[in-house]
Amino acid sequence: MFDLYQPTEEHEEIRAAVRNVVTDKITPHAAEVDAESRYPQEAHDALVDTDFFAAHIPEEYGGVGADALAVAIIIEEVARGCAASSLIPAVNKLGSLPVQLGGGEEIKQKYLPAVARGEAGFSYGLSEREAGSDTASMTTRAVRDGDGWVLNGVKTWITNAGVSEYYTVMAVTDPDGPRGRNITAFVVEKSDAGFSFGEKERKLGIKGSPTRELFFDNVRLPDERIIGEVGAGLKLALTTLDHTRVTIAAQAVGIAQGALDYARDYIKERRQFGQRIADFQGIQFMLADMGMKLEAARQLTYTAAAKSERGDSDLSYFGAAAKAFASDAAMAITTDAVQLLGGAGYVVDHPVERMMRDAKITQIYEGTNQIQRLVMGRQLLR
Repeated sequence: MFDLYQPTEEHEEIRAAVRNVVTDKITPHAAEVDAESRYPQEAHDALVDTDFFAAHIPEEYGGVGADALAVAIIIEEVARGCAASSLIPAVNKLGSLPVQLGGGEEIKQKYLPAVARGEAGFSYGLSEREAGSDTASMTTRAVRDGDGWVLNGVKTWITNAGVSEYYTVMAVTDPDGPRGRNITAFVVEKSDAGFSFGEKERKLGIKGSPTRELFFDNVRLPDERIIGEVGAGLKLALTTLDHTRVTIAAQAVGIAQGALDYARDYIKERRQFGQRIADFQGIQFMLADMGMKLEAARQLTYTAAAKSERGDSDLSYFGAAAKAFASDAAMAITTDAVQLLGGAGYVVDHPVERMMRDAKITQIYEGTNQIQRLVMGRQLLR
């Protein structure tokens, strides 16, 4: 186990290993991936080769069994070089964690080993156009038919859709049942008949990670595809998000660190009025605020990761707090990084404009920061 705040020597060894991979295999392709809006296959392959593709999967299913802090560090370090690439390990955890948390041994053995080996990715299908924050209002339906189910509907904003082989999909299985307790989680496979994908969304940032709709047209699923119990899907979905919001916080920390590093190096070289702009007090104050926000975000994220690993009762609060604080910090830090570079920060020759665009989504996905504040407020009032 690890301390609330201080990673162990093993965690720091993981950080160093990931940083080397990112420097050599991921960062060099980040600008091209963004410009071409293409999947970062170089990053995918590098993460598979080094066991960072889905490090959270337990050893008994062929994984390395990395704890929650180690996974956060992996995602942080990848995001430092390329935010879109960091969604590979992040979404693999998001998609497969429901199976890990709620699935029986049979479904775990069927799906987790392939992800651990890097043979398949795992995406997460919860949101719909009219059921984003209000997830219980989803209209995707799974109807009992003989010894299986027939799935119909549409899921929206699905990360790495079309790339992943497996999808955790939430669907209403009892339309007349109690709201929120009438939803069931299923695994859908890319090859299932009747399952298809929409066009790629054209996005502000994280352009290398495809975001598409999932279409289900009479997709037949056997009972073996149910994750957990019938009717318990939404509870499982929300429990999953308590854990995986930590990964979005880690992504935000990584983006912010990359922007701070680049801006700091730039102001040490840029000269105006006969001196480095880093020597001006106003610039130093900006840098100090950026560093302070970043370190506060990192410490809160690591604390939330520790609570995720232990399954602490206050994880809902800390997961939401880490995600909201870190993503707000990332947006502020990347914006200031652009400002520190002046006109140079506004052009694609420098990565800070990409980092600013990438940071924005961390305030939105896996629950907007307004929803995070609702979660925190309700927890505080209990």
